[in-house]
Amino acid sequence: MSVLHSQFRFNFLESPCSRQFENQTMKIRTKICGFTRPEDARIAAELGVDAVGLVFYEKSKRFVTVGQARKIVDALPPFVSVVALFVNATEARIREILAQVPIDVIQFHGDETPEFCRRFERPYIKAVRVRHTADIQTACGQFPDARAVLFDAHVDGEYGGTGKSFDWHMLSGQSNGRWILSGGLTPENVAEAVRITGAQIVDISSGVESAAGVKSAEKMAAFIQNVQQLPTI
Repeated sequence: MSVLHSQFRFNFLESPCSRQFENQTMKIRTKICGFTRPEDARIAAELGVDAVGLVFYEKSKRFVTVGQARKIVDALPPFVSVVALFVNATEARIREILAQVPIDVIQFHGDETPEFCRRFERPYIKAVRVRHTADIQTACGQFPDARAVLFDAHVDGEYGGTGKSFDWHMLSGQSNGRWILSGGLTPENVAEAVRITGAQIVDISSGVESAAGVKSAEKMAAFIQNVQQLPTI
């Protein structure tokens, strides 16, 4: 495990998935992905975001270097989780990042196998690009030790951050709480998305941007406020 990894940083995935919270009310949690600027991450933290995502996929418009990532993490308080997003990266590359940046959770957004995902001594999220209900069912069975499965829209040739959504009704009745809703969310539609799906965690990227990788304080505020106003679980 990286010596930089803080064992005291808050893990935003713990509360929704832990049985000890079964009889307590829990707020819907928020993750904003694709930060490239420390000032945007600092504002998100002040607004009450639970987790921020850093994209280490070179082909992404929101790709960050190790130097950028460290500055963003330094801008965050310990109660905001840091999620590192990888797409079909090598084991060596992932370990290189983990050794240099304090990361709480890894998000695998490519075609990684369950065996690969569990190698890194971190809680992990496995993203799945959804076309059919069968994709949801298969993913939940295929990644039983994932801290959460993230459901995103399937767009040919793309690995997230497209602003596209899928048919949320496919998640209606998905009782397993270990999943995250993503894909095409905006401040305007998040309440409807949660109503349809029952999501306990929502993840947004392009829906709160003024440009790729540049987050809008106004849009982030509206998104987080609209989620916080939803009925607690």
